[in-house]
Amino acid sequence: MSEREQYIEKAKARIDQWNAEIDKMKAKLDEAGADAKISYQKQLKEMRTQRDAAEAKLKDLREASDTAWDDMKSGFDKAWDSLSSSFNSAMSRFKG
Repeated sequence: MSEREQYIEKAKARIDQWNAEIDKMKAKLDEAGADAKISYQKQLKEMRTQRDAAEAKLKDLREASDTAWDDMKSGFDKAWDSLSSSFNSAMSRFKG
């Protein structure tokens, strides 16, 4: 497996982990009282938005030409850091 393929697989695994976290939060939402549901729904929506953005960036990365790969990878790394921070922030508010 090439370095590029390994990088893409690792990024996909991180998104899969986010999907698992979203599923856990969805289960908590289903069990929450009416007052908490509104807040939980907002956090869940934010988590899904970040996940969707990460998936879109990963799609762009997969489709990048070999010549654009390094630039795309660098851009993905920066975007991932920002998306990850936002996702984790939403998740921590959800758990709080």
